[in-house]
Amino acid sequence: MDLSYGEGYEQFREEVHTFLEKYRGKVPRPIEWQKILIENGYAARTIPKEYGGYGAEPDILQARIIAEEFAKSQVSPGMGGQGISMLVPTLLEMGTEEQKKQFVGPTLRGELVWCQGYSEPNAGSDLASLTTSAVLDGDEWVVNGQKIWTSTAQTAHWIFCLVRSEPEAPKHQGISFLLFRMDTPGIEIKPLVDMTGNANFNEVFFTDVRVPQDQIVGKRGQGWVVANAILGHERGSLASPDATLTRFNALVSLMKDETINGQRLIDIPAYRDRLMRIQGRAMAAQFNEMRIFSARINKKQDTKLAGMIVKMQGTELRHELEGLAIDAMGELGLAFGDNPYLRGGGMWQYQYMYFLGLVIGGGTNQIQKNIISERGLDMPREPKVEKK
Repeated sequence: MDLSYGEGYEQFREEVHTFLEKYRGKVPRPIEWQKILIENGYAARTIPKEYGGYGAEPDILQARIIAEEFAKSQVSPGMGGQGISMLVPTLLEMGTEEQKKQFVGPTLRGELVWCQGYSEPNAGSDLASLTTSAVLDGDEWVVNGQKIWTSTAQTAHWIFCLVRSEPEAPKHQGISFLLFRMDTPGIEIKPLVDMTGNANFNEVFFTDVRVPQDQIVGKRGQGWVVANAILGHERGSLASPDATLTRFNALVSLMKDETINGQRLIDIPAYRDRLMRIQGRAMAAQFNEMRIFSARINKKQDTKLAGMIVKMQGTELRHELEGLAIDAMGELGLAFGDNPYLRGGGMWQYQYMYFLGLVIGGGTNQIQKNIISERGLDMPREPKVEKK
């Protein structure tokens, strides 16, 4: 069986390799680099040119080759984040023409940074129970309430936010999806420090925040549909198989350099076996991503549950991968912060703790398993304790 990509694709691989060699070790600043990537079709590849993308036709194997070559070279694949990975595809699917033209291009180029206003103190796993309100006053929404675990709120220019606009409607039907600037009067941001020691999350408070009526995606009271589209993209982006491949290649290099009694860790069976198990799971994630991409292109298969699998498996895999790197460094793997013996800027330790948090974030993996089993495998619903 011939599993090669074929001559045309191997020529494309050489083009990608040549491009990466040109910039190896001299990648410009993020916004400039993002512009170069888009112009060459290595970012926003299939997004139409009229909205700021490259405009290529979807091609599963070309996408796979780009991911593989960037992972091997360990050159940055460009910007991601909530705006690019989650909001842009949702706007392209559900936004108005004016919203696409206003937001997609600047977001892709990194000129607009977004945060997500979803979770609330009493509406985490049961997101539809959110209470942040939006009351229409003339041609403006007046927003009051609180969001929590809001990543990048301290640096974001805009927020996409779920609000309850129809308080009398059933909880899934009374929600709207608003877009508004983070410098709007009435917004207060308080940082939340996580186990990495950084304030990666925030609390955000809204007090009589006035939002133009037309800054809504979808119809009034139908924001839950938009929210689910966003969540599908979020779960597929929280532990990208491409990023995992890049980290795996870095782990292999680390295990070739680290030694015990003069023997490379990669040559020690106990360590090599752990590495191979991670490699197998990383390869499975790559092939699963190709399956999802194919299903989206054909538009004949719902990929929401498959995205949940990406999130669930991917976050646990990254936590295990980063943990093997820490073990490979021996006692130096315990270094953190300003320790003078820190290796690699402490990124292995940081990512180890960060992905432990993401096992919970974006919908806990336990909740993901319940949804997958009930909706995907048609298993009985989990029993609920009766309220007294």
